Amino acid sequence: MIFKINKDNFLKALQKVQGIVEKRTSMPILSNVLIEATDNYINILATDLEVGLKGTYPATIDESGKITVNAKKLYEIVKELPNEEIIFSSKENDWVEILCGKVKFNIVGLSSDEFPTITPVNEDTLIEIEAALLRRMIEKTSYAICNDETKYNLNGIYTRVEQEGDNKLLKMVATDGHRLSIASGEFRGSIDANLLKGVILPKKGIFEIKKITDEGDGVLKFGFVESSAVIKKGDTTLIMRLVDGEFPDYTRVIPVANEQVVKAPREALIHAVRRMAILSSEKFKGIMLEIEKDGIKISSSNPELGDAMEELDVSYTGTPFSVRFNARYLLDVLMICEGNEVLMKFKNELSPSIVTPAQEDGLLAVIMPMRL
Repeated sequence: MIFKINKDNFLKALQKVQGIVEKRTSMPILSNVLIEATDNYINILATDLEVGLKGTYPATIDESGKITVNAKKLYEIVKELPNEEIIFSSKENDWVEILCGKVKFNIVGLSSDEFPTITPVNEDTLIEIEAALLRRMIEKTSYAICNDETKYNLNGIYTRVEQEGDNKLLKMVATDGHRLSIASGEFRGSIDANLLKGVILPKKGIFEIKKITDEGDGVLKFGFVESSAVIKKGDTTLIMRLVDGEFPDYTRVIPVANEQVVKAPREALIHAVRRMAILSSEKFKGIMLEIEKDGIKISSSNPELGDAMEELDVSYTGTPFSVRFNARYLLDVLMICEGNEVLMKFKNELSPSIVTPAQEDGLLAVIMPMRL
């Protein structure tokens, strides 16, 4: 196999797969990227058996073929090469030669025969979805994904489309047991049966989708093949194995009788919570909110460091009460809310609390308070 390729194109291709390849694995081939030269382009593939990425890039092909090379080392090499055309060729015994100007590398590869196959995708079965919509919804939910590997059915984002009459609503839901985030957005186009039923997209795949949507707006192709989800944008195809498990009935967690409503300035509340979090316990990050008529006292106390308190003007007319939150959980929600004001809805000091932007933007977050 011999091909010539622009350095920037090659570097961009290798950078995209760095998040996919396994750094520590009992299967050395999973640390490699598969490079396949054919016609007037090369295919670059990476997989960890759960998530796979394939990109197609223009190149001058002198001799077709395929080989696998350590993805991290190849990326580091190409990154430091001069800004000239790269000549990439495979040799006997799976060695690879890389020429660029007066620079020459010879590195060890592995046979492509060992590389796992990535399921082929029929584009005709894919539906269209706006990249901006997907990006916004991932931003509003991914912070709440559970990181406990034993709770595998929470290690991702539950995604489904709900149809009410002619209206179709795409919903993404994430929870780690301490907080819950639901993002909703208008869905256009045909609905896949999997989306009507609901699927759990894996955490690693979610962050790769986010990278693809960050490249720009426009339309993505989205669909399913066997037990995997597929995202396609331009010459990049992402395939991820769906999380096999039942997502809990999140609707039962959403409080229905939270009638004590506080309207607060978002930016001022963010800064106040950050300041109070400085002295809060490293282990629990607990801060106290004492809510009274038109005001909140936010405080934290640490026997080893001292205490702090700040007052904030808010809109509230109900009965005074107190509630304690994990500062990081509250901050995570405030940071993804849009607009100048947020609504915090309470029932009592121990019941789940609701946080939403004051202006409707399809976000609803639920946070469990800490015991006083």
